[in-house]
Amino acid sequence: MNKKILQIPLFVWLLFTGVSLTFTLFPQIDLYVASFFFDGTSFPMNGTLFEEFFYYSVKPVLIFFIGGTLLLFLYNYFGKKNLLGINARVLLYLILVLGLAPGLLVDSVFKENWERARPSQVAEFGGDKKFTPAFIISDQKGYSFISGHAAGAFSLLGFALLAKRRRELWITAVMSYGVLVSFARVSAGGHFLSDVVTSFFIVTIFTFIFYSILIKEKNTNV
Repeated sequence: MNKKILQIPLFVWLLFTGVSLTFTLFPQIDLYVASFFFDGTSFPMNGTLFEEFFYYSVKPVLIFFIGGTLLLFLYNYFGKKNLLGINARVLLYLILVLGLAPGLLVDSVFKENWERARPSQVAEFGGDKKFTPAFIISDQKGYSFISGHAAGAFSLLGFALLAKRRRELWITAVMSYGVLVSFARVSAGGHFLSDVVTSFFIVTIFTFIFYSILIKEKNTNV
């Protein structure tokens, strides 16, 4: 029951596999969920204050945290201090969390090669492209699978895990933010449910892998 693969409990891998197979074998789930936000002609949530706030907030929030971390590292390095514990190991951890999962895997591997059409682009919702299931490579020239914005939002978990105090509160806040960003993208017809759920699993799994290897099991400074 306590078996782990790459520092992640087996049940998490099984859950991810089960969810992935469900979306692939029963693709109508994506269409069903998207239909709740389609009024027959468009996705009304698209362009609303709520949708635009969460859509445009991800990039500046990430820049703020990344920039702040880099400045703290430089301050600690040149000032021979250890403010908030931002050392080279922590910096490497955050670079991997923010760069590998949401950056390399999501944008370079999935979005650039899967070509899945977005909900607003498929024929079922007034578009001219063909709907394809999650995890099935298509030729629709789309960027739906998987969600970059959801991945970026959930990648803030990397920072939350470093919290010395009220760690559970910060994790809850980050997960809530990721859910809201995901809801904004799905409700606006920008992504299917499977797009954001897959982003959540990929980013969360990789974050905990890097945390276990670089932070949890390595408490000495570099």
